[in-house]
This record gives sequence, structure tokens and C-alpha cells, in this order.
Amino acid sequence: MAVSLKSPLVVTVAIDLHFVALTILGLVSRLWRLSYPQAVVFDEVYYGQFISLYMKRIFYLDDSGPPLGHMLLALGGYVADFDGNFMWNRIGAEYSSNVPVWSLRLLPALSGALCVPLAYQIVVELGFSARAGLAAGFLLLFENALITQSRLMLLESVLIFFILLALLSYLKFHGCQRRSPFSVSWWFWLLLTGISCTFAIGVKYMGLFSYLLILGVAAVHYWQLIGDQTLGNVWLLFHLLARCLALLLMPVLLYLGIFYLHLSILTRSGPHDHIMSSAFQASLEGGLSRITEGQPLEVVYGSQITLKNTLGKPVPCWLHSHKHTYPVRYEGGRGSSHQQQVTCYPYKDVNNWWIVKDPARQQMVVDSPPRPIRHGDTVQLLHGMSARFLNTHDVAAPFSPYSQEVSCYIDYNISMPAQSLWKVEIVNRESDMDTWKTIISEVKLIHVNTSAALKLSGTALPDWGFRQLEVVGDKASKSYHQSLVWNVEEHRYGRSQEQSEREQELHTSPHIDVGRNLSFMSRFWELQWKMLTMRTESSEHKYSSYPMDWITMDTSIAYWLHPKSTAQIQLLGNPVIWNSANLGALIYSALLIFYLLRQRRRIYDIPQGSWEALQLTGVLFLGGWAVNYLPFFLMEKTLFLYHYLPALTCQILLLPPLLEHLHQHLLRSEALQNTFAALLLVWGCSVYLTYRKICPLTYGDPPLSPAELRSLRWKDNWDILIRKQ
Repeated sequence: MAVSLKSPLVVTVAIDLHFVALTILGLVSRLWRLSYPQAVVFDEVYYGQFISLYMKRIFYLDDSGPPLGHMLLALGGYVADFDGNFMWNRIGAEYSSNVPVWSLRLLPALSGALCVPLAYQIVVELGFSARAGLAAGFLLLFENALITQSRLMLLESVLIFFILLALLSYLKFHGCQRRSPFSVSWWFWLLLTGISCTFAIGVKYMGLFSYLLILGVAAVHYWQLIGDQTLGNVWLLFHLLARCLALLLMPVLLYLGIFYLHLSILTRSGPHDHIMSSAFQASLEGGLSRITEGQPLEVVYGSQITLKNTLGKPVPCWLHSHKHTYPVRYEGGRGSSHQQQVTCYPYKDVNNWWIVKDPARQQMVVDSPPRPIRHGDTVQLLHGMSARFLNTHDVAAPFSPYSQEVSCYIDYNISMPAQSLWKVEIVNRESDMDTWKTIISEVKLIHVNTSAALKLSGTALPDWGFRQLEVVGDKASKSYHQSLVWNVEEHRYGRSQEQSEREQELHTSPHIDVGRNLSFMSRFWELQWKMLTMRTESSEHKYSSYPMDWITMDTSIAYWLHPKSTAQIQLLGNPVIWNSANLGALIYSALLIFYLLRQRRRIYDIPQGSWEALQLTGVLFLGGWAVNYLPFFLMEKTLFLYHYLPALTCQILLLPPLLEHLHQHLLRSEALQNTFAALLLVWGCSVYLTYRKICPLTYGDPPLSPAELRSLRWKDNWDILIRKQ
């Protein structure tokens, strides 16, 4: 029997036409002729290399930040079946037909387009009117520098998108906190806040400062929650645990997940392997793993080994010797032992091989069964090709006079006996019974007679030392430092007792089947450490600038110039917007101080709700500008104008709420409000007209005449390119 419904089922859908319109306009402004120009534009030459490496699954190391941004760019190539075959070696190079330019530029363009409606939503969520939200979207829509940066294979627009998404998500969560805590929407926005913050950090480390800002705001709001007498202790604990889960624990897990995916994709040996440890290199397909595959795991008496210093600076290098001796006297007049030189050599060479010998026995081959070397054992290291023992004595090193010279001992029949005993200390041992393992073990070699540790000083020797790196015996270093630590990279079991047979053996490859693996966490920590500590030499760039230049846009960047015409792409912002944002930040600061002074005198000019909204607006936007701008003053790296764009975005978003506040609360008469509205209309028209004026330099089309280009050079520092006639 049919059951009749007493009331019809009604589905109500609310569509915010302002949001839809801004989204469409944002997409049009960022996606229009996206594949133009069909040439490498500025930093595409940099990011494109990483895209190709992802396509070929080749490992790389980049110290600019975590790999999420690079992976997102590579996703465009993966979707379009890009094979990675393109030489990203020159700005302006024409893309070949196999490079899916539109697809590779799509994600940054979408990110930049979605920032426009996000700005609208953020301002509305702060409690301001839809008109203020539209103004925020309008300003981001017609900001030329943001358009330029989002239409190329670059990451600033992606970073800004995740920062804005994090701000919106937190504001939505804060609103749900007042209405319906622990509801589905409450959890959704809280979790999305943590996810967005993590992704912002995953794109560039600068995202960390926005994350800390949001954590600070969340901590203040929770502190206010503690003062709510209607909440019991259990509920307060639940609130704290929920925030810790979403804003602390989940970001850590997501951050690890980013690197797990990164390392799962990049499984092949590549151009940056040498920067990593031997164990990391051996975990990759090809390269060192091809050389070390099947090596014996345990170092034993009679083993033939190469020793790599774990510091990797100034370049990765291996303990090395050759038949040349130290000069009798150095340039400064100090004397040497005139013994055989021992250095650290940055290339693989047969002279890097050493034989681990038992001091109590004469034989130099592996016993049957082999006798493994354990932590604390004493060994001698015999240079394989010259058959001389590694030695140090109380003679000053060539360029480190407070350290001992390290040599291979030559018996000159003088009163300088050999001191060739070394104690093996395994730094990363789990117990004192650990054995010395190939690749895995990090060891310090301590000289028995003098207690000096074998150390890479890093100083390059002069011509008599063939520009190789100095190795010394350091008596002062008792703690852990990577310059003191070595690991066995290549390893074989010696089988030949005669020197001539051993030399022949050293030229052949070992084929003993013993495998090894490195855990994900070990690779993660090593990669993270290298990214944070690796320092590339920062050279002056034609378009580099200082943070003080950015506020007033006293610089520009010529991104691309057409090879035949005057068509060009310049990173130039909309001067009306930049100057207005600066003025707005100053007015807001002055207004905030004014209100604080008045409130100190118990004078309250605006309602409490408006005051709280104004405060939160300043914390998020003026604070967002500060945390995305001020850290650059402390950075020792080459800086460009585009580094300012996240800070600029926050500063722009401060402007519409400020203008609405001035209109509603400071201009009391209708005549003043109408005049102010008319001025805002004129200002908005000037924003649009300035945008249109600079558009040819934003999109690279159409070409302008030399006279038109000169008319756009509003500042002498703007490097607008004009071809000579």
C-alpha cells in the first residue's frame, strides 16, 4: 500500500552570484591564452627541470623548499603524458611540440584564479558586507603582478592560494565554533585549516610563517574559550585535543606523506646523488647502487674499502693518497714530515682504496670464516696502490697548524717511527658489540698514539697537493661533527696477498650478493637536513632586489622578450593598488592606536562586535603581511620582487574592510559618506584603467611601439626593454 507524504520534499540551493561572477572573471583573466608564449619564461627554466626529473623518476635535491609545489607542477605533465624530454637550459627557448605548455601552466593559473573568490569569501566571513568582499576580489582580479605570476610554471600563486584557503577555513571554523561546535562542518573546516597550512608549507617554507600566525590566533581564541563558564573541563579538554589533532598532529603526518610520495616517485639515481650519504645513494636505482650492489655488509680484516667523509662540504670526497709527498718546507717556512700525501679527493679513483689490516698479523686477505671488526677494535689502514700505512704524528698539518699532519708512512731511517694504529668508533651504533657495516655505519677513526681523530678540514691544498682537500688529525674534536665521520662506500673482500695481484684486484668490481635497504624515516631525515643546511652560492642577478625595494615597487623583472618584436612580459604590479595598500596599512595602524588610546580613557567609539572584527582583520591581514615580508630581511639568498606577492596579497585584503569601516563609523554625515563613495568610484576606475594600461606587459601581447614602452616606464628602475632601431 502506497504511503502518502504529508509534506513535499524540498531542496533549497543558495547560490552566491557574487562568488560565481568573481570565479568566472578570475578564470578568464588567468586562463586567457595560457599557452602564450610558447617559450621558456624566466624561472620556468628552473622549475621545468624538476618537472622533467619527475617524469623520468630521477632523484633531485632542491634547497628552496619542500617538494609539494614541484609535484603539483609535474602533475600537469603527468596528466598530459609529458615524457620529460626537453632541455630547460635557456630563458626564451622555444618549447618543442612534446611539451604540454597549457597543461603545465594550468595549476598555477587555477590557483591564481581561485584566489579572487577566496578573497571575497574571507572578507565576508570576517563580518563585512558583500560590497567589501567584492572590492577585495576586484583588487586581486586586476593586480597585474599576481596575474603575471599565476600564468606561468611558478609557485607563488599556489602558495598564496593555500594561505588564503587556510585563512578562510579557520574563519569558517571560528564561525562554527560560535554556532555548532563539534558538528560536521566544524570538523570539516578545522581539518581543512590544518591541511591548507601543511600544503602552504609543502609548497614553500615561507608558508610556515602563515601557519604560525594561524596557530597564534587559534591559541588566543582557545584562551578566550577557557574563560567561558558554560563549558566544563571535559569539554575544554575535547576542544584542545581536537585542535591539537587538526593543527599539530595531522600537519606532521601530511608533511611526512608529501615526502613519502616524493621519494616513492623519485627512485632513480640522478645529478644530485653525490650530495647525499652513501646509504641514501645506494637506495636509488642505478648510480652508486649499481656499483655497490651485492657488496659484503660487514667490514672484516682483509677488507678492501673506500672511505667517504659524511660532511659533503665543500664537495663530497673520499680518503685518498698518491705517491707524491708533502713539500719539505711550506711557503710560510714551516717544515713537514716529507711523508706521502693523504687528501680527500672529490672523484672516484683507484687511489681511494684502502685495506683494513689486523695489526697483530701480516696477512692482508680475508680469513675463512671472515673476522668482522667491531666498535673499539684497533686496525691499520694500508693504502692499496702504494702499500703504505695511514699515519699521523706530532707534525703540524699544512694549512691547519693546530692539527696534526696525516700521511702515508715512508721509512726514511730517521727517528720518526710509524704511528699507524687507529681505533674504530662506530658513532651510530646500537651497542658496543656492533660490527662495522658497509654504507650503514658512521665511524670515527681515532689515532691510538695521539688520540687525534681523522678529520676533513675542507681547505683546498695548493698545486703541490693538486687542489685536493686537506685531511688532518684533530686532537681538539671530542664531540660529534660530520667532518670527523666517515663511512665505507665501496667494499670487497681481499683475496690476494701479493701487491701486484692486489693492484689488479682493486681495478675489478666485486660481485658478492649481500643487499641492504634504508628506511623511509632515515631517508626523510637526511633529505630534510640536507635541504635545510645546503647552501648554494648566491650570486648577484640582474633582476635581484632588496625587500625595501618591494614596498614601493622600485624594481621590476623582465620575464620574457619576443625574439623579433617588442612583445614582452614584465613582472609589474598595479601601482594604484600597491600605493593604496601601503596607505591603507598606515591608516589602519594609526586608527588602531587611536582606538586603543580612546579605550584606555574609557571612551568606546564603536560597538564591541565592530571592534573585534577590526582587530581580527588587522591580525590576519597586517599580521599576514608582516610574517610574509619581514623574514626576508634575515635571509641570505638572492631575492626577487615576486617574493613579496604573498605579503602584498594580505596587505591588499586589509584595504576593503578598512574603507568600509571608515565609511560606516567615521563619516557620520550623509554628505561625507556620498563624497567618500564618489571618491571610491573614481579610485576603482583608476585601478581598472591602470590595469588595462599595463596589460600588454602582463600578457606579453600586443607588441608596443618604443614610444608606448617609454610612456610605461613610470620609474627609472623599471627595466622595460626597448629594442634599438
